[in-house]
Amino acid sequence: MVIQADVPQLQTALAAGAVVLDVREAFEFASGHVPGAVSMPMHLVPLRLDEIPQERDLYVICAAGNRSWQVAHFLGERGINVINVVGGTMAWHSAGLPIETGSLPSQAVSGGTHA
Repeated sequence: MVIQADVPQLQTALAAGAVVLDVREAFEFASGHVPGAVSMPMHLVPLRLDEIPQERDLYVICAAGNRSWQVAHFLGERGINVINVVGGTMAWHSAGLPIETGSLPSQAVSGGTHA
């Protein structure tokens, strides 16, 4: 079972210091993402598991929620506390919330180190 969160829940989590993993491709991330989100395209997640924090909740986001659900399911099966953001970046943008632009594809996930 994948835990789901909507945009208001993500806003609250971000205010409390949540980590947001954006699993869209680098060009999608560069065109606009949730402020503070970390870029890790879906196909790289299995290769970069050691960068994903296990000691706190991880919010996973994509454009609309499909890719992030798949990644959340994958990570959840590995014991990581993960939450899928329903509606993704499109819902965030539609809610009139701020979007950052620019690409940081090699950025590490804060609090990483897979045990």
